Amino acid sequence: MLMYLLKIPISAIFLYSIAAAAVLIYLPFLVVVYARVMIGYDISAPRAMFDKLPPYAQRATWAHQNSFEAFMLFAAAALSAYATGVNSPLAVGAALAFVLARLLYSIFYILNQPILRSAMFGVGSFGITTLFVLSIIKATN
Repeated sequence: MLMYLLKIPISAIFLYSIAAAAVLIYLPFLVVVYARVMIGYDISAPRAMFDKLPPYAQRATWAHQNSFEAFMLFAAAALSAYATGVNSPLAVGAALAFVLARLLYSIFYILNQPILRSAMFGVGSFGITTLFVLSIIKATN
């Protein structure tokens, strides 16, 4: 697996994945910024601009907001795995799957692909659940 080739400790992968997920929160917002610039940014009422945004930028706004919500759960799950010393390839896969799924989630949301977006939401949620379950198992043993 890639982590063995790069010699990255599993515990570090949890921390790197949290950092990557934090960066991904703002990926859809770059699309919103672009749309705001294209329609003429109103610094006095930035939230009032939402209704003026094109549909893709409205979806990017929703993806950005949802990314905050998903990040909180993922950070808690990854930190639980880190704190309990979970040391398995399954946990690494779950953390990396979450990050990849969140990247694709935002892309599919912006491109208006609801089935693919929902599938990526499911993959990300499964990654979070997996990390929590592995942490609970490790903590009770």
